[in-house]
Amino acid sequence: MDAILVLTHYPNKQDAIALSHALIEQRLAACVNILSPCTSTYRWQDEIESSEEFPVTIKTRLHHYAQVEQLIKMMHPYELPEVIMIPIAGGLPAYLQWIVTETSSSN
Repeated sequence: MDAILVLTHYPNKQDAIALSHALIEQRLAACVNILSPCTSTYRWQDEIESSEEFPVTIKTRLHHYAQVEQLIKMMHPYELPEVIMIPIAGGLPAYLQWIVTETSSSN
């Protein structure tokens, strides 16, 4: 099973939508969810910050991870964007196959 989830957060919905369209157009993701805004609190450059962000979940395959990471880094406004990869250990077989189908270049 090589399906993965990639997590990131964007400071605005427009940039998150732009990323989602690029990922789907390039067949680097089968589905991208842009969730409701949340408040993130973190330390950055020795200061405690709080900001509104949009969580983004990307369903893809391990084979595409490096390209997904590169695209996020290229399209993200942050100096150090969150990019976390989580292996999918199981799931509905037909859905996992759909991820594979939608991220195959032969479509």
